Order: sequence, then C-alpha cells, then structure tokens
Amino acid sequence: MIQDFINSLMSISFHEYLVTVKPLAFFVAGMVVYSIFIFKFYRFLGRRDIIRLGLQGKAASYSHSVIQNFFKVIFYILEYMIVLPVVIFFWFVVLATLLTFLSKNQSFDTILLVAISVVGAVRVTSYYNEDLSKDLAKMLPFALLGVFIVDISYFDLSSSFLFVGQALEQVSTLVYFLGFIVVLEMTLRLLRLLLFPFAKDSDEDEN
Repeated sequence: MIQDFINSLMSISFHEYLVTVKPLAFFVAGMVVYSIFIFKFYRFLGRRDIIRLGLQGKAASYSHSVIQNFFKVIFYILEYMIVLPVVIFFWFVVLATLLTFLSKNQSFDTILLVAISVVGAVRVTSYYNEDLSKDLAKMLPFALLGVFIVDISYFDLSSSFLFVGQALEQVSTLVYFLGFIVVLEMTLRLLRLLLFPFAKDSDEDEN
C-alpha cells in the first residue's frame, strides 16, 4: 500500500497536472461568473427604483412652472412607464431562460407563467421591503446552481436551447406579459404616490 502511494507520487507530472485541473478551472470560472451575474441580477431586480436616471430632476432646470410640470410628466412616463417595464421584461426573459434548464419536464407556457409570476412578486415585494424582494429574486437562480452542483447530468444543453427556441412561437404571450408588467408597475407607482405622497425614492434614502 505504501509502495503504491510512493509510485503514484513519483508518477506526478506537470502535463498530467494541467489535464487534471483544466476542467476544475472551467468549473470554478463558470461558477464565479454565474454567481456574480446572479448577484447583480437579484440586487438590480429587487430594488424598488431600478432605473435611476434622475430625469425628473432635470425638469427642475426649467424656470417656468408650466414647462417644468410638463417635462416632469414626460420624464415620469419615460422613466417609469416605458424604460422600467422594458428593463424588467428583459430580466423576465433571462429568468425564463434559466428556468428552461431547471424544468425540463415543464411546458414552455408553464415556464413563462412561473417566470413572470416570480418577476411580478419581486416587483410587488420591492415596494414593501427591498431585502425581501432581493431574497425572492435570487431564489430560483441559485437553486439552479445547486441542482447543477448536485447532478450535472440533469442538464441537456441541446434540448434546452431547442426549448428556448419555442419563444418565437409565443410572441403574443410575451407581449401580453410585457403589458402586464407595465400595468403592474404603473399601479404600484400610483398606489405609492397616493398612499405615501411625501415618501422619498430609494436613491434619495441612500444619500
């Protein structure tokens, strides 16, 4: 037994070392990149004020009150009713894509429904507590990483990418979901303005 150990020790070579650690390096790099992406993802999606363009503040540069109020409305619509829903919808597509790798036996319609439900729940909870919304946003992506670590054979990249291709046949559903996000964000913003008219934005709270 000791002799086998000595022989194995003597057979160590730099070439074998490179061959052995090459997949390890790829796994570590992949997990790091994925973790950083998800870290940015859930912190971004879980914020109440995702877009911080400060467009409404630019309206204050106009001295005339009528013009100032007009641009405030325009900038508000641009920032919260156009740009923000599109950004959220992008993360919905990202989450739906991740779910295709986690839910091989689910229909594409079900995956879209789950993804938009998670995004919607994250957006609603962000108006209640941003820490809660961030925890909810990172749940599924890190669950996917956990499944990958436990059972790498669970994933079939070829069939998963073919599955994602079904999105081209579900354009109308994606448009409906985008409309839902727009209505949801507008409703949340309106309720916040009505219930807490003097509340500060989260970017102001951090200053």
